[in-house]
Amino acid sequence: MKFGETFMEYLHGEQESFMDKFSHVEYKRLKKVLKSCRTCRSLQGSCEQEDENSDALSQLCQYESCPLCDKMFFSELMKEASDIAGCFSSGVRHLLQLHIARGMQRYVLLLRQCFKNDKQTIAEEGRMLIDYVTMNAIAIRKILKKYDKVHSSVNGRDFKRKMQAEHIELLQSPWLIELAAFYLNLNESDEDSYEISGQFSCDLRTNEPVMTLNLPDSMKLEYNLTCSICLDILFNPHALSCGHLFCKSCACSAASVMIFEGLKTASPESKCPICREAGVYSNAVEMLELGLLLKRRCRDYWKERLIAERAEMLKQSKDYWDSQTKYVTGY
Repeated sequence: MKFGETFMEYLHGEQESFMDKFSHVEYKRLKKVLKSCRTCRSLQGSCEQEDENSDALSQLCQYESCPLCDKMFFSELMKEASDIAGCFSSGVRHLLQLHIARGMQRYVLLLRQCFKNDKQTIAEEGRMLIDYVTMNAIAIRKILKKYDKVHSSVNGRDFKRKMQAEHIELLQSPWLIELAAFYLNLNESDEDSYEISGQFSCDLRTNEPVMTLNLPDSMKLEYNLTCSICLDILFNPHALSCGHLFCKSCACSAASVMIFEGLKTASPESKCPICREAGVYSNAVEMLELGLLLKRRCRDYWKERLIAERAEMLKQSKDYWDSQTKYVTGY
């Protein structure tokens, strides 16, 4: 079965009510744009033989570029990718709030579990979110490949890089890592086994600890769980808006802020230590599920790092207030 048919079956299948709330790639419409563009190219060849100065040629597609369909194709695809990334992140955020609840919300959820199997509902919603982001990511990949084939260009490949620069590359979203960690945590803490959790694995015994995601269409994603600053397993992991993962204390050090102040207080000029992109700290994501997974699997290491970070935080806090006191009193 062709992917277009598979994608349409997905949109109108058992998840149709779920998809009504979310944006998706208009795969069929974008394919029609490329089909009409291909017609223009063949028409152009015949027209050139008859009349090189014909006004109609100005309306036809050009080799390696297509002003007519590019305006519709790339602008629409960028908007759709942005909407999908936003829907996915908000969906995962809502899901994880139900799993890692705090304060009064935690007691309310515990009370609800006496009457309703929330874990099964949460697991099913997570499965639908994974299918959602995977199917749309495949659709974007295939339609861009189709664009480059029709136009004999690399514009589609360049567009992928633009998506990465705009932080809307779906399979590089930190929320996908959080969702995988959520399933691994759910499988370890519950007697029931969830079928989808078999798609995810986390190996911390190697020199380079990795999380592996096996997704449909033979896609295999690997995420390195080593902090690039301290070169150790991530502790209290945070993802910058560029997608790179660091320990919170390491990221604070790189941004020249104190641990107790947090990454939100970093200067807009502060750059990611890896890609050197500026302004990536203000929207950093605290990876709660990933942190919980690493804490469970590396208890001794986690305890050691926790003691060290608390000591460093107290030292920074003391130095900060000593300097403030000296500034106010003059001695």
